[in-house]
Amino acid sequence: MSVVLSVRGLRKRFGGLVATDDVTLDVAAGEIHALIGPNGAGKSTLVNQLSGELVADAGTIHLMEEDITGLSVAERVARGLGRTFQITSLLDDMTVMQNVGMALQAHEGGNFRIWDAVQKRRSVWERAKAILRDSLLTGREAALVADLSHGEKKQLELLMAMAMAPRIMLLDEPMAGLGHLESQAMIGQLEKLKAQTAILLIEHDMEAVFALADRVSVLVYGRIIAQGSVDEIRSNPAVREAYLGAEDELC
Repeated sequence: MSVVLSVRGLRKRFGGLVATDDVTLDVAAGEIHALIGPNGAGKSTLVNQLSGELVADAGTIHLMEEDITGLSVAERVARGLGRTFQITSLLDDMTVMQNVGMALQAHEGGNFRIWDAVQKRRSVWERAKAILRDSLLTGREAALVADLSHGEKKQLELLMAMAMAPRIMLLDEPMAGLGHLESQAMIGQLEKLKAQTAILLIEHDMEAVFALADRVSVLVYGRIIAQGSVDEIRSNPAVREAYLGAEDELC
């Protein structure tokens, strides 16, 4: 299986604090690779380095064998790196359809200041309809984003990120704030998406992690302490110790 994202020896220090320490991991095509760890483990710092929002002090990041370590956020997006955030960033005064259309237009490099220009581009409009038709937001195309539930906004953010046709998605806690039924719906959506793109999943919901992940990396104090399958991570003593002996979290 081909490697989409390859990270080698990534480091980041803030004064005396080592936030990421020699992090090495791979994400393969068609794979959901989960990154877990206690609060303060350095997960957000690592994701910000991967997306380009933070400059690494050392190490390399390769996307489809291209070294993107020195590239900007926009350059990484253009090469196929997508990201969602813990807090959604949507256009609340526009409809669901318009938000997806804006994402498609941005991917094509168009001017997204004037929505009328998008409407005149039939291919963009039809593709937005197709994306929503195959999603959990079908039937909600005309709804204002401000009127969506938290779970629906999470779904929309994911669809907008996928509209950018990424080679890999960095998903930053997609289950955050979701109820049980919404979480189950999101799990189902992510299971479908891995056929389209590799996924690096940062998540605290262990039920979701173990339901979705093909492989898991455990980050503690900025360092990867374990990598392996779900079963290997469940039974790893160092991982259980990192979670303060809370065995229920790993069941």
